[in-house]
Amino acid sequence: MSKKKHFELDQPLRHPDHHRPVSRRDFLGQGFRAGMATVLGGSIFSLFANPRAAQAALSSDLEAIRSVCGVSKDGAGKIPFICFDLAGGANIAGSNVLVGKQGGQLDFLSTAGYSKQGLPGDMVPSLTDAAGNSFINNELGLAFHSDSQMLRGILDKVAIGNRAAINGAVIPARSENDTGNNPHNPMYGINRAGANGSLLALIGSQTSESGGNSMAPADLINPEVRPTKVDRPSDVTGLVDVGDLVGLLNQEDTVEVMESMYRISGNKVGKVTNDAVIRDLVKCGYMKSADLADRFGNPSDLDPVQDPDIVGPSGIFTAEEFSGDREFQKAASTMKLVINGYAGAGTITMGGYDYHTGDRATGEIRDLRAGRCIGACLEYAARVGQPLMIYVFSDGSVFSNGMIDDSAEGRGKGVWTGDNQQTAASFFLVYNPAGRPQLLGGTADEQARHQQLGYMRASGDVETAGSPAANNVNQLVQTVVLNYMALHNEQNNFASLFPNHGLGNASLMDSLTAFAPIR
Repeated sequence: MSKKKHFELDQPLRHPDHHRPVSRRDFLGQGFRAGMATVLGGSIFSLFANPRAAQAALSSDLEAIRSVCGVSKDGAGKIPFICFDLAGGANIAGSNVLVGKQGGQLDFLSTAGYSKQGLPGDMVPSLTDAAGNSFINNELGLAFHSDSQMLRGILDKVAIGNRAAINGAVIPARSENDTGNNPHNPMYGINRAGANGSLLALIGSQTSESGGNSMAPADLINPEVRPTKVDRPSDVTGLVDVGDLVGLLNQEDTVEVMESMYRISGNKVGKVTNDAVIRDLVKCGYMKSADLADRFGNPSDLDPVQDPDIVGPSGIFTAEEFSGDREFQKAASTMKLVINGYAGAGTITMGGYDYHTGDRATGEIRDLRAGRCIGACLEYAARVGQPLMIYVFSDGSVFSNGMIDDSAEGRGKGVWTGDNQQTAASFFLVYNPAGRPQLLGGTADEQARHQQLGYMRASGDVETAGSPAANNVNQLVQTVVLNYMALHNEQNNFASLFPNHGLGNASLMDSLTAFAPIR
């Protein structure tokens, strides 16, 4: 058994078998640098705690030209999308989300297979604990190990009544260890599928082209929607500047001034030029300014810190825990923008997940924090009344040699010994205000295969022939985007939007789809 002292939550991880950190991704994975939050622009109204109540309507003549000027107050109307990029190679399969053989999550692996995934022989999911409790928890629809610290974090933030409206699926799939060269990030694909915000298209915690630690697939990159970096609440409130008028006048008077400027300018430009394009550009410029003042004249309305659903006595975070944890601040900034529709999608990069440190506790406490951030997003979606898709991935994974960490935080589980891409997996969760998303399939066996897209060998390794995504990260991204489109009942458009995809024919794509539409 291991008696090695674990690393503290934000302590950098220095591995003797790794080269000294040089790149930004090295520093992220080993925890020398904190990841930032990626936010995709969405509907500006989403930033308010109650966006529809907060909207002060523009005058009717200006409202009439919203569509002409391309000014949306609701974004594209797609399901908000947030992905978590756990930099360094986190454990997902087995000790967190259960992954099984061809029959699905509960088609159990061998004892040795679970040991490789960090579970000792007396904690495998086919058994019960000393009190007779199952090691399988399916409160979120997707089956987790009951002692998963990622699950514990999620449940710490998601109210009991909201758990029954969540479901998920897991994708066993390999990716390279400890490198940002995996094209894991699906944000450009999600945007191509229609996700957009009223304020921003895409946003990310890193200054990279993907907005996160991992790359985006090269064939999906669109420079026009490169993610805007958002790292803290002040970045959110600084996204909109309506100038000095709000400081001189109240918000209502400011909007009236902007509307008057629009009308006067419209009359003048009509006398000066007959060029319809120039007239529209001038008119729409003033119309957009009036719209910004109308919706964002008070920057505090965008501030996640001042949203009582996020921070405060009845908030998801207490003031103390929020101010003391930068990851919580990143998560709050992202979910405020994306779930309210100001951004179409967002990436939250969390560093320090290269946690094969010869103990178990280091990874457990980091998984717990990731779970709390994931759970906060799900809970906020429930409070706002919006659906949400969350995707969790990492660059590679880890394995255990079976040695046990019996410390309080190690919880009697296998220590993480080293990197191992063979044990890797990704998963997604979907919240639906109307009720738990329904798995496809007419029988329980069929539904189990739609909840696990691919499978593992009994040894605990990814079966690389199990799905198109299993050994190809580009096709893993395509699988995620396909499932996002299927939630909108738009999967039939996938081949036209992504003509060079590698997911096979319509029948194979159906087998890679988890849920019936929710919108």
